[in-house]
Amino acid sequence: MNIIGCGKLGMTLGRLWNDCGAFTIGQVLNRSHHSAALATGFMHGGVPIAHLNALQPADVWLIGTPDDDIAAACESLAASGLLRHGDIVFHCSGALSSSALAAASACGALVASVHPIRSFADPAEVVQSFTGTYCGAEGDMVALELLNAAFTSIGAKIVHVDPEFKTLYHAAAVFASNYLVTVLDVAVQAYVKAGIAEETALQLMEPLVRGTVDGVFRLGTTQALTGPIARGDIATAVRQYRSVNAWDERHGELYKQLGKLTADIAARRRNKA
Repeated sequence: MNIIGCGKLGMTLGRLWNDCGAFTIGQVLNRSHHSAALATGFMHGGVPIAHLNALQPADVWLIGTPDDDIAAACESLAASGLLRHGDIVFHCSGALSSSALAAASACGALVASVHPIRSFADPAEVVQSFTGTYCGAEGDMVALELLNAAFTSIGAKIVHVDPEFKTLYHAAAVFASNYLVTVLDVAVQAYVKAGIAEETALQLMEPLVRGTVDGVFRLGTTQALTGPIARGDIATAVRQYRSVNAWDERHGELYKQLGKLTADIAARRRNKA
């Protein structure tokens, strides 16, 4: 397997695959020979190079560049003439589908996308904890058969994604992670407006937040819902909306929209009762 753009994700996967023998790491192409050498050193395998014209054929190609560069890197690879019919080219982006590798498909290669749903900020730590990581996968069936086996060999759990909704799939992670932080930040600001110090606000929120999150993963979102809307106490929710809106209209609009969606959850629970 050759790797084009071997950053933290590529280094981690390459190390895991090299250690278990799933792939033999071939050439590693980065923007500098130094960074490629650091990557191969971490992976305990591979030959560092810094120029496309130094690449040689491989059975499998991982394009591990940043998302915005994936299509261009694939086009350069296709133009190099190195791809053979049946070679496998894949990327690990959560935001892009395998269609970003159309240039490789046009050369007769099989393409796929396999997205590990986790952070790769510390490759050494991820090498130790990768087992159990969920990976969203889509692409050509034959490519996925090989890649699913390779990812499974290092402890991944594969879930198949509809490529038509790949961006929505990635947005789900933003809702679950990034926007959760945003909502909690609004809560902190509201506590501060009510006269509570920010540090204290975080401390008093912690058991509430942890209990809610634990409930979601134990019971599911519908059964985990609590609060005034879940109880049907709409008058309280309206008073809260007015208070929040008087404080900050942006947060008031957020409260209103979340309230409408929360009412949908409460209705689902009543219908299941």
